[in-house]
Amino acid sequence: MTGYDWISFTTDYGLSDGFVAACHGVVARLAPQVRVIDVTHSVAPGDVPRGAAVLAQTVPHLPPAVHVAVVDPGVGTARRGIAASTPGGLLVGPDNGLLPWAADALGGLEAVVELVNPEWFAPDVSRTFHGRDVFAPVAARLARGAPLTDAGPPVDATGLVRLPDPVVAVGDGWLEAEVLTIDRFGNVQLAAPGEALDGLGPTLRVGGVRALRGGTFAEAAPGGLIVYVDSAGRAAVAVNGGRAAVVLSVTPGDVVRVNSSG
Repeated sequence: MTGYDWISFTTDYGLSDGFVAACHGVVARLAPQVRVIDVTHSVAPGDVPRGAAVLAQTVPHLPPAVHVAVVDPGVGTARRGIAASTPGGLLVGPDNGLLPWAADALGGLEAVVELVNPEWFAPDVSRTFHGRDVFAPVAARLARGAPLTDAGPPVDATGLVRLPDPVVAVGDGWLEAEVLTIDRFGNVQLAAPGEALDGLGPTLRVGGVRALRGGTFAEAAPGGLIVYVDSAGRAAVAVNGGRAAVVLSVTPGDVVRVNSSG
């Protein structure tokens, strides 16, 4: 196996501590030729669905890589660590629902192993920092070209933990959809695909607030709400010059209703 030139890294670690640097350091020591792309370390602590959504929307735009994701509130428990192959790269992380959406985005799961080979881990594995002591060293070895099967025994891909599908319902002149993500601009990304907007008119109400359907933020007046198809192909809501999440008073996981309005 030829290995990979890149490792991507997605976590809820934040940047105020040394957690991310420690994981980078492990990779640098074991695979100094491999470069790391930081996807984000600002996933809300323990928010597995949000980590899964960001990862799945990002990996198709990255080079072939070993994608490490650690949003792991069950660290140190009986939850498994896994590595998986897909047509578009490898995935490494906890078996808690974080990885399957990304696997789908990369062409689907081909093989999955449970990470049980202690020779691939740090000499002393912390019960609370598997990102540093398990997932980073595994990713580095895979990037160097080590066979996936050396990391542990195969497991049935159908037995992996999968997150429930986000809520999406579409009717005559309306749709209801779960808030999938909220970006740093306050734009509200819905789980509904962009084509779900095709049955709606140009004037809308979102959660009772008047909105326009458009293609760019500037099509709404300053402070006005715009419903559009975002860069990930999802239906989304923004405010021209403001924060839609504040206007709608929503957080990820809430369900938003969009209606055609006269």
